[in-house]
Amino acid sequence: MKRMLGFFCAVMLLLGAFVLLPVHGESEIYDSVIRLHVLANSNREEDQHLKLLVRDEVLATTKTLLKDTKTRDEAAAVLRENLGAIRTVAQHTLQKQGCDDTVSVSLGQEEYPTREYEQLAFPAGKYLSLRVMIGEAEGANWWCVLFPPLCLSAATTKAQAEEAFLAAGLTEEQYRIITDSNGGKYRLRFKILEVAGKLFD
Repeated sequence: MKRMLGFFCAVMLLLGAFVLLPVHGESEIYDSVIRLHVLANSNREEDQHLKLLVRDEVLATTKTLLKDTKTRDEAAAVLRENLGAIRTVAQHTLQKQGCDDTVSVSLGQEEYPTREYEQLAFPAGKYLSLRVMIGEAEGANWWCVLFPPLCLSAATTKAQAEEAFLAAGLTEEQYRIITDSNGGKYRLRFKILEVAGKLFD
């Protein structure tokens, strides 16, 4: 029994040491991107539809605002200066649909789980995030990468994604981490770090 207990403790210590080791380049990933997080009022079909309409208008607005920005800091400064304008766009979108829900918009650090897009995987952690909350903001949400200004979709090619992220300041090694070119190691590591973070919160 004592041997089993000792073995279990040793395994737990090894696992603990593994999950606490940093992923090389991870902090630079956090510091190079801005995420977009749109939260629907509720999970009703109508509210989810409105969320997507707001998303589209916000993306159209931020695409114009961020078109000349070269770094995350530049993009963040532009977004902060235009939070009111972004909120107005979102609010008008709802009003055109006959919805009187209020919208709040903020820019700040937000905790994200590991997130996989079509070709990229981002580690769990805190990212600078433009947060658009509709009404009670209790419905299913929608995420994307706002800066570089490339909200990823099936239409996004690997070449387009690589060009955008390298231009935003990621090194080739950091880009390799989020594209997981070595067959799954980083995605697994991201998941382990996410679970570990929840255990230690």
